[in-house]
Amino acid sequence: MMTRRLLQLFTGLTMYGISLAMFIRAGLGLDPWDVFHQGVANRTGLSIGVVVVIVSFLVLLLWIPLRQWPGFGTLCNAVLVGVFADIGLALIPPVSLLAGQIGLLAGAIVLNGIASACYIGARFGPGARDGLMTGLARRTGWSVRLSRTLIEVTVLAVGWLLGGSVGVGTVVYALAIGPLVHVLLPRFMVPAAAPEAASKPAPANC
Repeated sequence: MMTRRLLQLFTGLTMYGISLAMFIRAGLGLDPWDVFHQGVANRTGLSIGVVVVIVSFLVLLLWIPLRQWPGFGTLCNAVLVGVFADIGLALIPPVSLLAGQIGLLAGAIVLNGIASACYIGARFGPGARDGLMTGLARRTGWSVRLSRTLIEVTVLAVGWLLGGSVGVGTVVYALAIGPLVHVLLPRFMVPAAAPEAASKPAPANC
């Protein structure tokens, strides 16, 4: 079971980074956090992958007042998504035709959904941004939906002001990713280990 969990975790994070590169190459708009990442990258001259890694660890600092602790998967997520985003950008060429852009956007959304289901289903802990959302909800009493909306609207607005790409892909992602992960997650969720019996059953009477 551990081998499957590790394989699923690393596969999911690899695909997540590649999906980010596909979103960027499609040029039709990014999800809210990546609008922010791209805006920071545009302003600093850093690659978007490096920005993703830096922001991930900065977000983890916000976990401290929320009294939340990262898991193994959280730390892997913080590093590997950015690494594979830069690898994906090096391998995937820009696309100029609209049909190609639409196809790349659709593929990015599907791949992102599969990737999310893989790394969440591996049960090694949430990503830094997801943990911030759930931690904020737990500490404030707000709903997870409200916490997520406030966070993502904020980073989307800041990212747009910094020059990040907002477009039809941003809207399509927002509408599609929730239902997609909802359908896929049960197929990738690793079952929790069954608790060991407290004692052996007594032998049956003859």
